Amino acid sequence: MSFIPTITERLARARADLRMGVPVVVTDGSESGGLLVLAAETLDKARLDDLRGLGGTPVIAVTGRRAETLKARAYDGDIARVLLPADATLKWVQSIADPADDMRSPMKGPLATAREGDADAHRAAITLIKAARLLPAGVCLAVDSAFAKQNDLTAIPASAIMDTRLSPSLPIVAARLPMEASEAGRLHIFRPDDGAEEHYAIEIGKPDRSKPVLARLHSACFTGDVLGSLKCDCGPQLHGALAAMGENGQGVLLYLNQEGRGIGLANKMRAYSLQDQGFDTVEANHRLGFEDDERDFRIGADILKKMGFSAVRLMTNNPNKIARMEGEGIAVTERVPLKIGENRFNTAYLATKATKSGHLL
Repeated sequence: MSFIPTITERLARARADLRMGVPVVVTDGSESGGLLVLAAETLDKARLDDLRGLGGTPVIAVTGRRAETLKARAYDGDIARVLLPADATLKWVQSIADPADDMRSPMKGPLATAREGDADAHRAAITLIKAARLLPAGVCLAVDSAFAKQNDLTAIPASAIMDTRLSPSLPIVAARLPMEASEAGRLHIFRPDDGAEEHYAIEIGKPDRSKPVLARLHSACFTGDVLGSLKCDCGPQLHGALAAMGENGQGVLLYLNQEGRGIGLANKMRAYSLQDQGFDTVEANHRLGFEDDERDFRIGADILKKMGFSAVRLMTNNPNKIARMEGEGIAVTERVPLKIGENRFNTAYLATKATKSGHLL
């Protein structure tokens, strides 16, 4: 029946459940059972106690990046399964996920980690938790195949979570929008069919679809774009790109809701707190359990195609954006540098971009 949620719709439901502290069950596609998963960030004491009451051997799944900080052996390579001690408190569990107090309380172990058994479901659990924009750590326990149905929980196959195919962004509405940069502006709204954040395309003038368009892929930055933060160069890049398109008479700026290089605003603020402790941008991300950059630039290519563009003059300092556009069939005929916004507060940030992320500054 068409009323039954699709896998895409179930994934959206699972992300929402985890954000609210509701467990989900990751399955392997068979009838043998599944993995009960609770996001460590939104876990409460009642559910932690209930989890222990089920018996078995609970673990906290963390990324290899976070395991490195915790000095825990990541036998599974990119993830580690930390055995949950019988006397572990909720505060201790959440300290495994959140590095906020690492410097004050560096010794959380020694931590024992699992090395036997398949970790595919645990890997999928972390991927799902990341997609929910939570700290990438989950309390997990093997359960029988009937558990999800008995407890009215969302069940998701691990294979569906790990499917890397792009969720198409569907055009919803477009309207004229005169702006400071150009009175000939038009705002397009695109909504991914997986229920994630909407993305925006700001079209200046009437670009010829048969020619390379001056374009920028700009990731949302609430602190820089709205508050005028001096810790990054995002705000000046946004306004500088729009001004250049206004002067050029045409262009398209894609405003992608991938805050904090794809980790979300809350985790970005956690990274900022770590930077105040002396870590650079990349180091802070790693301590949180994330990679250097968690964004998916395929979204930009998908939107450009839907708008009728096949070639761009890309305003960027990031070679990875160029590679991703070309890999998705968008020809980049020219890289247009966008060197703007350096100040005494972000000099080290820009240096890290150049030395560790390969930005051409």
